[in-house]
Amino acid sequence: MEAKEFRKKIASGAFAKPTAGYCEGYVQANMFVIPKEYADDFEKFAKENSKAMPVLEVINDSYKSKILAPGANLLNELPLYNIVENGVVSKTLTSIEAFYNQDLVFFLIGCSFTFETSLLKNNIPLRHVDMGVNVPMYSTNIKLKPVGIFHGDMVVSMRPIKKERVADACVVTSHYPNMHGTPIQVGYPEMIGISDIYHPDYGNMVRIDEDEIPLFWPCGVTPQNVLKEVKLPFAITHAPGHMFVSDKKDSDYYI
Repeated sequence: MEAKEFRKKIASGAFAKPTAGYCEGYVQANMFVIPKEYADDFEKFAKENSKAMPVLEVINDSYKSKILAPGANLLNELPLYNIVENGVVSKTLTSIEAFYNQDLVFFLIGCSFTFETSLLKNNIPLRHVDMGVNVPMYSTNIKLKPVGIFHGDMVVSMRPIKKERVADACVVTSHYPNMHGTPIQVGYPEMIGISDIYHPDYGNMVRIDEDEIPLFWPCGVTPQNVLKEVKLPFAITHAPGHMFVSDKKDSDYYI
């Protein structure tokens, strides 16, 4: 299915699941929406921490994409949204039309789902895709460089990779620096503050076999973790794993 058709399906209410494995070859993006008074500092914060938060598009005074999918409605073309008040998710919705006002600024941020097509084409299987579940994601002790009020710890996504394919997975994902690039940690989850790999903070747990090593990539859910620390009065995010599927192709961001 092409991305435009997929977004129409989402907007009609016919799809509200994680988007991993859907619309192969199309770029997927995280979404982060905050009032204008915080937007400049957040943009600087994202640039200082671009491996976790690679900004692909910023939208002011509108709710429609201009670069990733011109004309796409960001209010109802993602499967699920979180309303975050004072750092706490207060509502999870399929549309945020009732919450839109022109004071809001939309950030679309690169997502590791984008490089998954290349991993699969290189015969590196992805268990969460095979299982039809959300990728497991974890809060870490990796500190972000603070800017203004914004600070906190990085979130990572995890994929179990066969030991003999770990180097290949690193090479494949290195070609997508705007989608988090190479893993930030290979094995040893306790070194980045993950005490129990079988209980992710976001998403779903997947099996890790004895001949596999867990690889951890920086994750675009990081801004949601930051909100817990900063406690902005109001923000909107995508629900983790329920991404914006754009009209751009993965190859557009291959380096």
